[in-house]
Amino acid sequence: MIHRPDRRRWLCHLALSSAALLTEAPAAWAAASSAQPLLHVPPMACLRRTLANGLEVLALPGGGSGSVSVQVWYRVGGKDDPEGRSGFAHLFEHLMFKGTRHMAPEQIDRLTEDVGGQNNAFTSEDNTTYQNLVPSHHLERILWAEAERMASLNVDEANFLSERAVVQEEYRQRVLADPYGRLFNAMVGHTFDVHPYRRPVIGSITDLDAATLADVQAFHATYYRPDNAFLIVVGDFDPMQLDGWVNRYFGPIRRPSSPIPRVNVREPAWTHSPAPVHLHGPNVPLPATVLLWKGPPASHPDGLALQVAQVLLSSGEASRLHEGLVQRRRIAQSAGWSCSFYTDASSITAYAIAAGSHRPEALVAPLLDDIRRLAHGPIPAAELDKARTQVLTSALVGRQTPEGRADALGWAMIHGGDPAQADRELMALQTVRAEDVRQALRRHVIDRPMATLYYSQAPQAEERPS
Repeated sequence: MIHRPDRRRWLCHLALSSAALLTEAPAAWAAASSAQPLLHVPPMACLRRTLANGLEVLALPGGGSGSVSVQVWYRVGGKDDPEGRSGFAHLFEHLMFKGTRHMAPEQIDRLTEDVGGQNNAFTSEDNTTYQNLVPSHHLERILWAEAERMASLNVDEANFLSERAVVQEEYRQRVLADPYGRLFNAMVGHTFDVHPYRRPVIGSITDLDAATLADVQAFHATYYRPDNAFLIVVGDFDPMQLDGWVNRYFGPIRRPSSPIPRVNVREPAWTHSPAPVHLHGPNVPLPATVLLWKGPPASHPDGLALQVAQVLLSSGEASRLHEGLVQRRRIAQSAGWSCSFYTDASSITAYAIAAGSHRPEALVAPLLDDIRRLAHGPIPAAELDKARTQVLTSALVGRQTPEGRADALGWAMIHGGDPAQADRELMALQTVRAEDVRQALRRHVIDRPMATLYYSQAPQAEERPS
């Protein structure tokens, strides 16, 4: 699926899912017959090279209608935050818009927005990405600006304190002020036991308060380097001219001799379901129930089948959970199911927000019933085809723009190290069968250990701000 996050986005929202990008389709998918011929999608045959300093460059010329997307993806995300310093990767999403040796603070906005373009950035569990879209004749200056940000960011006390305050205010708005913010923020901590994914990407006020300038500078020196990044350029440009500019601006950036730390933690499977957890927050309009399962990594062959299951269970008023809990039983005012795929694992979530006086405990059995019905019962061909088409259409719509094609290449690199994964995913998606969906649910959800969260209004004594 195509991600379109905002620069200041909070990443721990229940309904968002990461892209499932496959290394290869299961043999059963490849052999499956289909009532309709497969749609042939022209491949994104990008040019790929690596500079002497380790920076990888992906170039996909054409189809930009006079514009070009320039993205720099750093392989550093929330999972790489130091212990006790959650939110560092997210903090640098903000700091990278401050000044450098030759750029004033926020000058990247002037170089993009003032010429009719735009810029954006986001932090996920596995990466931090900086995105620019400009008219093609402004490509050179954007390449210079991104190289300047990579090589000479001004990480000083004033910038650190300023952006730390911005991130902490974002936490107050997204987590503390939102009626369900505390619930969303707590979910990863109840899904993962040992993997750093257990820490929300947004960080915490306490951890950020404990950070020092030296901590932040060390984090920057460790991860913001050419051999930990890749540059993607998509749109209207001359490849030979691009090579010259990339060599000129990125080539001289020094490659540090120190190794890049990597997370090698393997999340253990649950042997049994944890005890249900009761969480509370102020101003909760209606109680909610969340069911959590540990899921497979983004490269797992079941990824696309789980994406199709998500559409069947949770996309629109005709989806199974909405029809079952909201329309037919009338015990929930909303219900859904999602898979958030990360490089090392995923989080599978089912949720319902109670309607009327129904207690959150009463939502568990109906949620599981409708998921089991999908895992064990028939899936009409028209329903399956509609779900597959929704996922495929989302990806194809994204490919209509230079930034959408760059996004697809970027996620393929993050989750699998191969830009061609983005093309293989589209072909494999079209061969997902009903039995693939049922088997994926049975492998990862049905009768598997799960965490249960109940969320409701806090007693008055607990309503003081955190």
